[in-house]
Amino acid sequence: MTTTTTSIAAAAGGGGGEDRVLAAAQHIVKSLGNTPKEVREDMLLIFSSFDNRLSNLTSMISDESKAEDDRFEAAEKVILRWETNPEAMRSAVIWEESPNESLEYLSAVDEILSLMEGLSVGSDHEVSDRAENAIQIAMSRLEDEFRHILIRNTVPLDSERLYGSIRRVSLSFASSQDGDFVEEFESFGEMDGRFHERGGSLGDDVCVDLIHPDAVVELKEIAYRMIRSGYEKECVQVYSSVRRDALDECLVILGVEKLSIEEVQKIEWKVLDEKMKKWIHAVKIGVRVLLIGERRLSDQIFEGTDETREICFNETTKGCILQLLNFGEAVAIGRRSPEKLFRILDMYDVLADVYPDLEQMLSDEFVVAEAKGVLDGLGDAARGTFAEFENAVKGEASKKPMLSGEIHPISRYVMNYVRLLVDYSETLNFLLDTGDDELQSLPNDDLGIESMSPIGRRLLLLINNLESNLAEKSKVYEDGALQCVFMMNNIQYIVQKVKDSELRKLLGDNWVRKRRGQVRQYATGYLRAAWSKALSCLKDEGIGGSTSNASKMALKERFKNFNANFEDLYRTQTAWKVPDAQLREELRISISEKGHLVFCTILEEKVHRMHLPFVTEQCSWRNEEGCKM
Repeated sequence: MTTTTTSIAAAAGGGGGEDRVLAAAQHIVKSLGNTPKEVREDMLLIFSSFDNRLSNLTSMISDESKAEDDRFEAAEKVILRWETNPEAMRSAVIWEESPNESLEYLSAVDEILSLMEGLSVGSDHEVSDRAENAIQIAMSRLEDEFRHILIRNTVPLDSERLYGSIRRVSLSFASSQDGDFVEEFESFGEMDGRFHERGGSLGDDVCVDLIHPDAVVELKEIAYRMIRSGYEKECVQVYSSVRRDALDECLVILGVEKLSIEEVQKIEWKVLDEKMKKWIHAVKIGVRVLLIGERRLSDQIFEGTDETREICFNETTKGCILQLLNFGEAVAIGRRSPEKLFRILDMYDVLADVYPDLEQMLSDEFVVAEAKGVLDGLGDAARGTFAEFENAVKGEASKKPMLSGEIHPISRYVMNYVRLLVDYSETLNFLLDTGDDELQSLPNDDLGIESMSPIGRRLLLLINNLESNLAEKSKVYEDGALQCVFMMNNIQYIVQKVKDSELRKLLGDNWVRKRRGQVRQYATGYLRAAWSKALSCLKDEGIGGSTSNASKMALKERFKNFNANFEDLYRTQTAWKVPDAQLREELRISISEKGHLVFCTILEEKVHRMHLPFVTEQCSWRNEEGCKM
């Protein structure tokens, strides 16, 4: 007020008469432009009482008010034009008709909002009511437009492109159907593994538009007017509802169904395995593509309204995240069986990988806490399932012998299982904690156990349990030689699996050397048990150096006994198997060397002094046939 009066005095006192008064009037009009109409009129009446020349300002204000009324009338007309024929016009979409009309409509809304902001409490009720009515109509229209633009411009999820961007890791493992552990081993048979596809990682450059970029600008303009008009709640509800449905559709495309915990736990393993794989991919894509895209979208549309965009993002994504977490929880608390461990570890890994992103993006503490709870639950499930597998290996008590003494299914199953576990070393080192009691049960044979990683110690213990189990199973063989062949084959198989994989780094070269020594011991035990009796027939005991008939008959009897024993060994051992080619050849050479050593010792000493034509016939050493090992 003081500033305005001073300006008037300065303008009037400087001379110039009517021109100065006009300049002062223009300055007053400009200064009072943002005040309510009634307040401006009252102030001008006060000014005119000081100088009659200022009475002309009243007419200027009247002209300005008329201009405002005209603008209001025009804006109101634009808004009401779309409501004149509700049946015809309600179905028409402004933004589809013409971009110019959409701009005109938004300008009309801005005009009425500016007028409403300039009205005082005691303003003309008729004008105020008309303005509020126009805004209500406009907001209803904009709400429909907002919904329609969101739906019409939603970009369908290209699942093939996203699946193609996932770098997969292929591993081999034989996973059987649900059933007893014994049946799993037996069903494994001669197979060395069944294809197992690990989760893999999503490329860093994957980015998709959830809404066509051109539409984002339109949505932002509408959202701004709705929030400015006090229709923030309606705007949030429409946005969250449409985007929530879009995310639900994305989960369907990714193969994730809405299942209760009870339904998940009733699914047979083969079907559940497929659902777990789809879940793993869905979590990667859901967080790294969809949720990050939703975050970006809400930031763009609701720019400048931090609270609103947080509400929209949380409300939009909450259902999608909880649906994924619900499946994870169902798996975590489900029945534990060895074949599930790798999928559980994959689920744990992917959730652990995206958890920091969830924690950063979500301000909803409940959802973040749910995610952490499911992550911890999957970790517990992995630990428990690993322990179940350890107990199963230790306690598997099938007594069905391998008739040929070859590799037992439990050896194949466990070693393929263990080799695959090595790929999860980082995760298992975090989850597994070998206690002092378990360390006590490990052999103290200079293997450097103290320096081993947690997974290294647990796998060492697991293989020791396997070896102990195999030693028990070997006792079903009455033939001591076949016991040795069985143990030799299985220990050799275990050693080879360790040598040809990352297991060697975990267990160490010293472990490999010691197990190779065990293989040689079992090979020696086989030779002793199988061939000692036969070769003893060729020993030079009780046969003199003379050429008497008695000596001839004794030697002939020795060869007959040797041949009988050899034929018996031949019939028996042709059914035995030594799958490892190098080990099989070494055994053949050892058998040949032992036989020839004894045989030649006798012949060198006696045959040159004795005419024994029957030796060549009856002592038919089967160098070419041998035992089929």
